Amino acid sequence: MKRLGKQTIQFDNPPTILQTASIVGPKEGEGPLAKYFDQCLEDEFWGEKTWEKAESKIMKETVNSVISKSGIAADQIDYCFAGDLLNQCISSSFGLRELNIPFFGVFGACSTFVESLCLGSVFVEGKGANNVLCATSSHFCSAEKQFRFPLELGNQRPPTAQWTVTGSGAAIVTANGQGPYITMITPGKIVDMGIKDANNMGAAMAPAALDTLITHFKDTGRKPSYYDVIATGDLGYIGQEIVTELAETKGYNIKNNYHDCGTLIFDKEKQDTHSGGSGCACIGTTFSGYFFKQLKEKKINKILLIATGALMNATSSQQGESIPGIAHAIAIEN
Repeated sequence: MKRLGKQTIQFDNPPTILQTASIVGPKEGEGPLAKYFDQCLEDEFWGEKTWEKAESKIMKETVNSVISKSGIAADQIDYCFAGDLLNQCISSSFGLRELNIPFFGVFGACSTFVESLCLGSVFVEGKGANNVLCATSSHFCSAEKQFRFPLELGNQRPPTAQWTVTGSGAAIVTANGQGPYITMITPGKIVDMGIKDANNMGAAMAPAALDTLITHFKDTGRKPSYYDVIATGDLGYIGQEIVTELAETKGYNIKNNYHDCGTLIFDKEKQDTHSGGSGCACIGTTFSGYFFKQLKEKKINKILLIATGALMNATSSQQGESIPGIAHAIAIEN
């Protein structure tokens, strides 16, 4: 591997994303991408007594699914990189505690899935592993309870609010595959523009997404038109508009091929999700379900995946702190 510019790493022997899996909740199962997911649940509890137990089960079963689909035995997977939004990432640690694979708990807020892919691909390219598992999850009900208000209170959601995706996405990255390949990664910097509104995540994360996007183009010399798709993780309608407009002021026109997973996973008008989807599972399920199938079928051949995260918690918001943003990018190519 070699370093390009300030933050980008290019792989000489790019790892392959061998297989993905995705499980989503009932609202996501009513959305426009429903047919691309491996399983759509009928209710948010899935037979469990709490939202948190349900989220752990969703991740556990998604990971079991991707292992089964890959044809690689669990004992042939060298490391697992996984994380979520719950305090101390208990969805991942509780859901995967029976997996018996060396485990790295990863937290990048809603950017966790791509952060896991970045770390896993470095392990594979550096010959520290042959096969790694990357996974993430989120749950609307557990996220609302932790970061905003318990659903039982019936609080009104402002128009800028987003709907946390219930679901899990998982991928297996291998040294021995035929693509699609992770060819480059551009880890992001923490960017904080002073946004304090926990119900406006898109505005808080957009500056970080823009920073990573511009850095990737400067580091690589590529232009937006190089990619069939540029996809951010969960900026929603507001954040997507901010990034599009600010990118143009920097000399980069991304209007023709830019999408946000938060605007793709729900039907804004029919499902009343305000500014769109959010959460770790937003990009995790949209990539693992929709975009990966597009790559495998060669409907697209080059995608720049930029996961976005808000690095805050309930305490920091209550204490009046601003919301730092982060965005990690990977280039995936056939």
